[in-house]
Amino acid sequence: MPSAFFHHVHSIEPVEVAPGFYSRMLHMGAATLNFITVAAGNTVPMHQHVHTQQSIVLEGRFSMTVEGETQELVPGMVCTIPSQARHGGTALTDCKLLDIFEPMREEYASLGGIRLAE
Repeated sequence: MPSAFFHHVHSIEPVEVAPGFYSRMLHMGAATLNFITVAAGNTVPMHQHVHTQQSIVLEGRFSMTVEGETQELVPGMVCTIPSQARHGGTALTDCKLLDIFEPMREEYASLGGIRLAE
């Protein structure tokens, strides 16, 4: 039964936001929650955006570079990426990640996911 309060991530149709990066997203006024599945070896190139970003590894190992500093992230680790910081990374194994963007990523909202009432 549809609900304004409860959502199952796996009911959201995945969208490929970068080659090999499949996202299931929840969008709200203040943030976008981006649940990502990525196969080993896939890379998101160095880039930057106005949004602050928290990247959390749920499963697997992911190598992240932020402003020239590289760290291997394992489950439970959080990477904090400030607005306009150059960053990118590579899945060292099959991974499940959660990225939290503030404010909401309008360009991602146009790709799909669930837009929650504000």
